[in-house]
Amino acid sequence: MYTIGQISKMFHLPVSTLRYYDKEGLFPGIKRDSGIRKFDEKEIEALHVIECLKKSGLEIKDIKQFIQWCSQGSETYPQRYELFQRQKEAIEGEIQKMEKTLDMIRFKCWYYEQAIKDGNEERIHAMLPDGLPEDIQAFYDHAHEND
Repeated sequence: MYTIGQISKMFHLPVSTLRYYDKEGLFPGIKRDSGIRKFDEKEIEALHVIECLKKSGLEIKDIKQFIQWCSQGSETYPQRYELFQRQKEAIEGEIQKMEKTLDMIRFKCWYYEQAIKDGNEERIHAMLPDGLPEDIQAFYDHAHEND
């Protein structure tokens, strides 16, 4: 069993956030000893899922719904599965956007490295839009794709 302070340090979350989660019903089975919350492995696992869902963009009200589904048993497996499918698709979309952004940054790192070596951008401009080295061309093309 862990205290709220220990969990706060473990997850790098303010105690106030953990109290808020408890108030919102995200730890429905949490034990109390003289009014002090005692977190066990069940709450720790729940907190891992809560933090994952938060990072994926889910709001507390929707996380609360998920926790309620968990307490309702196996008949809510389809709803839980659908929730995670939606979040997976949303995260995959974000990753694709970030990969495109990263490719632009990779291209620009190469671009300015060449400009520094050359003292100008003329040689690079002459290579655009399709005469870049193969690996750099792939970054450039991906970064300039229309969605």
